[in-house]
Order: sequence, then structure tokens, then C-alpha cells
Amino acid sequence: MKGFNGNNPDFSGTDNRMAIKLLNRLAKIPGRLPPHEKWKIISERILTPDIPFHIHKALFDLIYAKYPPHKPPLAWLPDEKQIKKTNIHKALKELNLKDYPSLYRWSVTNRLLFWEYVIKKSGIRIMSPYTSVALFNDGAENPQWLYGAKMNIAQSCFGVTEKKTAIIFRGETGPLKKMSYGELNRLSNRVANGLVEMGFKKGDALAIDMLMTAEAVAVYIGIIKAGCIVVSIADSLAPAEIQKRLEISGAKAIFTQDFITRGGGNLPMYEKVLQALPQKVIVIPSGKEIAIKIRDEDVSWKNFLSRKAKFVPVACDPEDTINILFSSGTTGDPKAIPWNHTTPIKCVADGYFHHNIQPGRVIAWPTNLGWMMGPWLIFASLINKAAIALFYGAPTGREFGEFVQDARVNMLGVVPSIVKRWIETDCMEGLDWSKIYAFSSTGESSNFNDYLWLMARAGYKPVIEYCGGTEIGGGYITGTMVQSASPATFSTPSLGLDLSILDEEGREADNGELFVVGPSIGLSTELLNQGHHKVYYSGTPPVTAGMKGVSGISLSKQLEKLKLEPVLRRHGDQMEKLRGGYFRAHGRADDTMNLGGIKISSAEIERTLLHVEEVSETAAIGVDPPGGGPSELVIYAVMKTPCPKETLVQKMQKFIREKLNPLFKIKDVVITGQLPRTASNKVMRRVLRKEYLSKYVRIS
Repeated sequence: MKGFNGNNPDFSGTDNRMAIKLLNRLAKIPGRLPPHEKWKIISERILTPDIPFHIHKALFDLIYAKYPPHKPPLAWLPDEKQIKKTNIHKALKELNLKDYPSLYRWSVTNRLLFWEYVIKKSGIRIMSPYTSVALFNDGAENPQWLYGAKMNIAQSCFGVTEKKTAIIFRGETGPLKKMSYGELNRLSNRVANGLVEMGFKKGDALAIDMLMTAEAVAVYIGIIKAGCIVVSIADSLAPAEIQKRLEISGAKAIFTQDFITRGGGNLPMYEKVLQALPQKVIVIPSGKEIAIKIRDEDVSWKNFLSRKAKFVPVACDPEDTINILFSSGTTGDPKAIPWNHTTPIKCVADGYFHHNIQPGRVIAWPTNLGWMMGPWLIFASLINKAAIALFYGAPTGREFGEFVQDARVNMLGVVPSIVKRWIETDCMEGLDWSKIYAFSSTGESSNFNDYLWLMARAGYKPVIEYCGGTEIGGGYITGTMVQSASPATFSTPSLGLDLSILDEEGREADNGELFVVGPSIGLSTELLNQGHHKVYYSGTPPVTAGMKGVSGISLSKQLEKLKLEPVLRRHGDQMEKLRGGYFRAHGRADDTMNLGGIKISSAEIERTLLHVEEVSETAAIGVDPPGGGPSELVIYAVMKTPCPKETLVQKMQKFIREKLNPLFKIKDVVITGQLPRTASNKVMRRVLRKEYLSKYVRIS
């Protein structure tokens, strides 16, 4: 087999005919080709999803055996034909730019022009024109985007003909169903009219705590059309956490379901929501009719919906709040982050450029409206004129994979822990995912081997690694369809902003804490319950003369046209810059962690574990496995009274399930005599993470 140094891959697990066929085809590949070109031929012309994955992996390892260890091996390389089909290629032609690096450079040195291009290209509807794309009276930290305009971002979700498909959906069983743009528009109008008829007014906050269904999407859009504010609550949260969010937001009502149907059983939602003491509940049935008795002050979906299917969206200022989302802070209290009418423009831009969402494509991302990817999915899909694919069951089993196949999903979003579950159960074997042109991944650090497996499921399509936050309105670092992809790495900051990686001394570094360099549409400018400046800007390292972003462009150069001084914005992620312009995430630099794609602070978990009577104090840490992948929850505990470890784990898990989130699973508990602390008595969780990895995790 020429070009493979005389080594043969392990073809065990295949029949002799398949092995001979593979060897014959591999022998025809020219030996002098560089590794990435060999792999492109093999992945596109030889390997198929029905060939056991260990053979894919053996070939990949063989081809890249002599590759430099600090340079990420490429698993997907776009050719000229593929690049010409991308939205980025269209932009390059329209802007008369040469390549992606020139587009990125243009986007950060001409930020206002970039965002104006996005607004016009995506068809954002403006009721009254803006007098300035942005005003910077308070510097780069507090821009006023689309100054002087009147708008309602919900209008921009309906830029195609009424008959086009807006949502494809299915439960755990049953046929696929579709909702057209016209049907979604009319249903959201009935929601908006229903709110007005119940006496709700512009600026009132209304919560949503339910599965992400077609009705939930209509409720979300209808609330915004009415000039009201969506309060996003994840359906997995415990009553105490729901109540906390209702109180912070001042929500006057909440939309929920009677039950969530999972695995043939019914999980009570309405009953759980009542424990959070809401003012009023609008109850949507999981079946044809509500299956429970509701309070006199509450309203059924049937009685709530207005008969009026026409509604003129309420004119709003661009900075009016449309959505309050929650993200954990290091203090233990969730940060209440407002999105305004301009924030979705960031979702649209990331979807258009980085995920290549085009009209008529089908976009799936298992999420809900309690997390930012729920609203992101609505805006990035609908404003880019695509269809949303929603599965009403758990995304961890074969039923979800069959839905992806049957709905002919084109872009599939994932969380690394879900992919790991698919691999462990081998539940996606034999499914046809050939309609997928790309995956996207967010929420957690990912694993190289897991994502090579994922790419193989769809005949080697790229994974767009996508990292950002609720307070960014999308991603700060990502990939594209015009750059080669290496699993578990990023290839570029998102268009329109730059990044800086600094060490603990505030010096530019290849591995350290990541800071965002604004301004950019999508970046938050306020928090409802904390000091925004204190959280994101106070104490950040100063920008020194000659300091460059990860793009290599001078930060001062980027903002000189705006006459702004560059300001670093804290985000809290640990990032490493690799050779070849790639990046790898290393979890959180602060005391928060991502568990199952959900950000949670150590303080929130530790406060909950105080209910365990045998425990004196705890420290919660997120530990990333040595090979990469989702963080795992480890608890260090100082005991008041002795307790068997197995019993202690059960008690801790019970309180986490009941008071925080049943999705948070404890990996391990370490009983210790004392916790390491700084001179100011702060627990040194970084020391505990380092200790756990060295003492308790065996590195193979």
C-alpha cells in the first residue's frame, strides 16, 4: 500500500472481501501526497459509515503518525466547489475581498460597516430608520446600536412566503409534522392578541418553562411581538430555581405544559411550576386536552389563544428588552442577562457566516428556551429563512437519530456529552445522516475521538466548534465552512470581534485566560441583578501599546476609525492557541463549570450541599478528562460526622436533583480534612482540580 510506510491498518471486524477492497483502493493513493490530502481522498471516496469506526480511526492515526504533535490534524478540508456554495464566498464577492482572512480583517477594522452589511443582507426590518449604526457616548463598553430606530425583531422572522416550512417536529413516536411560516405567524399573532386581551402591556415580563415545541416557539415570538419580555426558564430546573428566576424578573405570568411525555411516562410540569408560586399560569396540553385540574386563576391554552390571527408588532427601541436569560456567576446567584432587539442580529450573523445557514435548510439543535441556544435557534434559523427541526423526546437515543434522518436535517447542533452517550450505546448504527452538511458543538469541551466518530456518521462533514455565551448573544470563537476542520478545535474568532489570550500577569500568551475585544452587536451592556461593569470589566488587564488580538491585528488599529480606546472584556474561559491558527478550549478559568452543556457556579452547588447534615463544608469543581471532553462534577467534602462514601454521594445527588437540576451528576466525592484557602480565606479550587487530576485520575 503505497504512501503508508509499509504499515497496514487493523481491519479486524470486517469481512475479507471488504478488507481486500479497502486495501486495493488505499494502494492507489499516491504516496507523496501530504497527510491531509491523503485523508481527504480516503474520507470522501473510500470510508463509509457502515465500515467499523475503529478502521476509520486506524487509518487516520496511520496517515497522521508523523504529524507535528502541536499541530492539529485535519479531518475535513473544503475544496473549491464546496467553498463556492458558502455564504462566506458570496460575501467575499460582494465586498470584493480575496479570502476569509481578509473578510475577518475587514470585519474588525470596519465594525460598523460589517454590522450594517449583516443588517441589510439578512433583511432585518426597521420600522423607523436609525440615524447611526452605533453611538459610543460611553465608550466601547456601552454602545447604543441602531440609534434612533424603531423596530420589533419578531418581524424579521417572517421574510419568506407563507407556504415555506418553518418548523418540522415529532414526538418520541408518531409521524413527522410541519408548521409553515404562515401558520407560525398566525399562531404567534394569536398569542400576542391573547396577551393584550388579558391586559398585559408593553414591557411586562412573561416566563416560559416548557419543552421547545412548535407552540413554545409561537409563544416566544408572540410575546416579543406584543412588546413584552420573555423570561427563559429551563424545563429541568427545580421549583426553588424557577421561583428565584420569577422573582428576579418580576414575571407576571408563566407558560408551561401540564406534563412532559418521556419514555412513555408523564413528568408533571404544571405541578412543579406551582411550587414556584407564580402569579398566573397559562397551561398548554401535552396531548389534545389538559389532563389535570388547574387553579381558578390559571388559564388553559385553548381559552388563552385569541381568535384574532392578525397583529401589528409593537414598535420598540432597539435597546428595549425582549428576553431575560440566566447564566451562572461565581457568587452563586444566576446572572439575569437581558437581550434586546439587536441581540438576535448576532445570532443571525453567526448562523449565516459560521454555520452557513441558507434558505430552505433544516436546522436541528436539541435545546430549550431556558438556555441561549433555544432563542439562538429561532433567530438564526428563521431570519436566515431556514426551517427548525424539533424533537420532543430525549436526544440521547435512537429515536432522535431517526428523527434527524427522517426530517432530513442539514445542520445538527450537539453537546459533547450527548455524542459520548451515542457512542457508548451504539444507538445510531445504520442511520442515514447523509443530508447533514455540518455539525455544530457548544456548551462543553469536546473530545477529539468522539468528534471524529461524529464526522464519520455523516460521511465526514465538519464539526463547527462554537463557543460563546448568553452575554455575547452567540459565539466569540468558532469555525467556518471555508476553513479546514480538526475535531475539538476552533479556527477563528467570530466575525466582528477579536480576542486576547493573557497569562496571569496580564501578558499576551498562547495559553491563558481569554478576553473579548468589543464592541460588537450581541455583547450585553447590563445585568438586572449585578453590576455589569464589575462582572465583565472591573480589574481586567489594561490594553498596552502594541497589544494585538489573536488575529494578529493591533487592537488600537481595530478601533481607530471609531476613535475608541480598546477595552478587554472578561469572559472566564481558558483557551490555547495552537499552530496553524487553531485554538483549543480548556474549560473555565473562574469558578464556574459546564455540566451537560449547562453553566453552573461552584457556589450554587456548594450552597445546595449545605443541606447534607453530615457535611461541614464542600468545594465543587469541574474536572476535564485528560483526553478532553465534557467536565465531570467532583465534590471535596469536609465532614462534621462520619458517613459512608456511597451514602454521602446518594444524599448529595438527591439534593442536587431536587434543588438544582437532575441533569447534574456527581462523578466522585473526595473526603478531606480541610480545604486549601488563600490568605483572604477563599477556597483555591484550582489547587483541588490539579490535585484531583494528579492523584485520582489515571492518565493512560
